[in-house]
Amino acid sequence: MIPTMKNKALCFLTILAISLSIANAQTRLTYKSYSIGGTDTSYTEVLVKGSQARIQSGDKPAENPIPGIAKHFTYIDYKLDTIISQLSYNIDENYYCGYPIQENQNFKEEGNEKINGYRCTKYSIVLFSNKIEIWTTQDLKLRATPIASFANLPGVLVKYLRNGNAVVELASAAKDKSINNIFPTYFGEPKTSSELNQMEKDKLVITLPIFNEDQICFNPKLEKPTAFLYDSVYHVANGTVILKKIDLTLLPEHYQIFAEVTEYSNGDAYDRTGSIFLIPGNLPLSMVEAFRDSVEVLPYFTDKNGNKYQGMITTPIYQPPIELMRFFTPFGVRHYNQYRSLQDQDWAEQVVYKQDISELRPLLQGNVYIGAFIGNYDGGGHKLSLTLKAYPESDTWTFSDSTFEMALPLFNTCNVMEMAGQNYGTFFRTDSLTVDFFVPYHCKELKLRYITTGHGGWDSGDEFVPKPNTILIDGVQKYVYTPWRTDCGTYRTSNPASGNFWNGLSSSDYSRSGWCPGTATQPVYFDLTGLEPGEHTMTIAIPQGEPEGGSFSAWNVSGILIGTFEKVEQ
Repeated sequence: MIPTMKNKALCFLTILAISLSIANAQTRLTYKSYSIGGTDTSYTEVLVKGSQARIQSGDKPAENPIPGIAKHFTYIDYKLDTIISQLSYNIDENYYCGYPIQENQNFKEEGNEKINGYRCTKYSIVLFSNKIEIWTTQDLKLRATPIASFANLPGVLVKYLRNGNAVVELASAAKDKSINNIFPTYFGEPKTSSELNQMEKDKLVITLPIFNEDQICFNPKLEKPTAFLYDSVYHVANGTVILKKIDLTLLPEHYQIFAEVTEYSNGDAYDRTGSIFLIPGNLPLSMVEAFRDSVEVLPYFTDKNGNKYQGMITTPIYQPPIELMRFFTPFGVRHYNQYRSLQDQDWAEQVVYKQDISELRPLLQGNVYIGAFIGNYDGGGHKLSLTLKAYPESDTWTFSDSTFEMALPLFNTCNVMEMAGQNYGTFFRTDSLTVDFFVPYHCKELKLRYITTGHGGWDSGDEFVPKPNTILIDGVQKYVYTPWRTDCGTYRTSNPASGNFWNGLSSSDYSRSGWCPGTATQPVYFDLTGLEPGEHTMTIAIPQGEPEGGSFSAWNVSGILIGTFEKVEQ
């Protein structure tokens, strides 16, 4: 017996205790979804018994599914005007939300047509700038739809067309006496609709927290660590670098990997260079030894003036830190918000930088060190959080059997050990940067991932003067690129401690050589496909400005060779 309920929107909360007297019609409807002109087709099944229906995938489950994938069921009870969405992860982990069938008065009835042999009524509506056309039939003498948001329409949905391209249509309808229990006896843990949607996304994303509001500041009294244990945060380079040793699982090519950084001032008022970097754990010599011992253990080169530049280019036994992201702190966000006001706007509480680093997937595996650097001499410094997130684009955990990817670090002049004695990249004034590299056989695609920013904070310093970066391969000019950002004023609300000038501009507004306070600098890419297999040289030349008084210009450039190669059977 069905209990009387004044509010049908709450019927789903008691549905487990309800015994319905319904007709015994048992029908299996199969729908196919495709794009006109496309090649991919997916299937959805709708099982119907009387006034109840269950919507479920009709596609064969993946043989090797990705982590966190769920079975998604939607239940409709037309008698109780109720829809229930359920996520099922296993027999003991299920979640659901229930809501009433929504009445929609905006459908326009457009007459009758015959579609796929059924006599249909056509409806249309515009939703979120999309034109939706729907055909339903009463011929089957039941109600069913593969799209729960249209459950209020009468009869059976026969065809759905969005913007004249995306199609969902009834492929078959058959009686099926094996259909008995449309609804489960237990739906699982109740959630709101937004909680359920977010949970489904979150469980598909592989999330790896690295740092959590860890302090990066100048502290010359810190003792150097003698060893680096897994999953422990170490403060090195006099506190201006945080470092963590982790073990990364190699991800399939269809996963997009992002670095997500959150930063705010813990006392430092200035815009500072920041870098998120990775150090492989399988080389005879790396920056890790320098963090433990001294920057002097690193290989170095000298410029024409005899200045040493430690750990900036790859050698047979050493690779420089692999830059995942270059970012720049704003002027004192959060810590200095209370000291100045901004008309008609509020200061930001923190800055978030999020960047796709999928192309570095070959390096994001095994035992590695992840580090974060912010150059500063402040005792309070900054607070930083870092999370790596990987988003799947396919429901299977598969790797390519025809190609492999390569990511080879070539150079990095961003001196992450600045506060422990590593020199600035000032050699471009008299010299260029040259590094040797090797192109393997069977190369399908090859490119240079290049990050460049100019520094020298006075009027004629390279921070404020456009300078061309010339890239030569084997001594021949290949590319010329001039980094320049003209949108720095966009980020004014993140820069409370920025200097304000007589002309109405703030220091944070000024255009700069490839960066703005409070932003990440995007890599640029140079196509090197077609280089012959074997040894080559790459040279970076920049017309760095002359020093003025006690100030000098410098360039932070990092380069990683990225390639795709055919797998060849031995």
